[in-house]
Amino acid sequence: MTRIVLYTGKGGVGKTSIAAATALLAARQGHRTIVLSTDIAHSLADAFDRPLGPEPTEIAPNLWGQEPDVYFNIGRYWRTIQTYMAELFSWRGMDEVLAEEMTILPGMDELGNLLWIADHVESGKYDVVVVDAAPTGETLRLLSLPEASRWWIERIAPIGRRVSRIGRPMLERMIGVPMPRDEVFAAAERLLARLEQVHRLLADPEMASVRIVLALEKLSIVEAQRSFTYFHLFGYPSDLVVCNRVLPADLSSDGSFAGLRLAQQRYLPQVEAQYAPVPVRTVPLFDREMIGPDRLIEIGESLFGDTDPTEFFYRGRPYRIRSEEGGHVLEVALPFTQRDEVQLSRSGDEILLQVGAWRRSIVLPRALVDAPSTGAKMEDGVLRIQFRTKDRATTGGGRR
Repeated sequence: MTRIVLYTGKGGVGKTSIAAATALLAARQGHRTIVLSTDIAHSLADAFDRPLGPEPTEIAPNLWGQEPDVYFNIGRYWRTIQTYMAELFSWRGMDEVLAEEMTILPGMDELGNLLWIADHVESGKYDVVVVDAAPTGETLRLLSLPEASRWWIERIAPIGRRVSRIGRPMLERMIGVPMPRDEVFAAAERLLARLEQVHRLLADPEMASVRIVLALEKLSIVEAQRSFTYFHLFGYPSDLVVCNRVLPADLSSDGSFAGLRLAQQRYLPQVEAQYAPVPVRTVPLFDREMIGPDRLIEIGESLFGDTDPTEFFYRGRPYRIRSEEGGHVLEVALPFTQRDEVQLSRSGDEILLQVGAWRRSIVLPRALVDAPSTGAKMEDGVLRIQFRTKDRATTGGGRR
């Protein structure tokens, strides 16, 4: 079974170096490994200090790297759809070359990059797929698309096919506008079904896990907390949190970085408590550029030591959010705890849990920030907090 490790985090926290180091270390331990960038601002080639292309390129024994590009992805995944859109733009009087350029819609690049994950798993060529994902917001947006695609396939596509069959001859004869044919709808359905397959792979706790990379600074920590909740909202398990570029504890107390070191030392135990039982590991701030295989191995060894970087460092979901009729339920695992031992409070977009002398803060996803909490109960060691959300029919949102 292929192992999938997806790294994400706020832009600038160093996730590309962490992903590259993980892949290189996995390859040196004998795993056939490919590291894939799904960020349109590719920097994977820079990390390895060698060129990479839209198809897998061998970097070292057992290691391949890839930086897909939008034109290659279009030819591979949605040429039929692009051809129809180009015909439509040309009908409006656009130059043929400009019409083809206009068919490259926002998000197509990242989406095509994501679809490569399923291709690599199904090829059987690799034991490990390491994904250097786009910054958190883009990754979450793309990983939430299977919900919308399922709605399109089940509801919209059948209607569109019928309307197209009935109206196409008349419209094409009367005004000349090109109408989509069955092969266009079929291509769209294949594309969306492929995206659903990516979702199933990444949500499989036996194959995949998300690893969040953060910096020990407030903005990065808060965004990582929210991302962690969102990944659970969409069913993607996490097994590791990486704090990158951590200053050494023995740094001079009166140097230029003394204030930053003190802030990091204050934040690190907070991060460890917030994500428990998911483990938190650190990577030091090195005193030189960490570019090229030799430097990347240093990063990998500082993070994983002698352990296999592809192993699952945590199995299970410390908390998750699931839909139910009329709202959502936040479930938090609190083994060996009774309901009367738990104190609950809410402050803005955070739920504060206190058990004895221990307090934990969970940042709510934006979908629940305005949703009132209606109660909580403990069942089989799991605290379940109910939220009432608006009628989906009136909001046009929600999960379908």
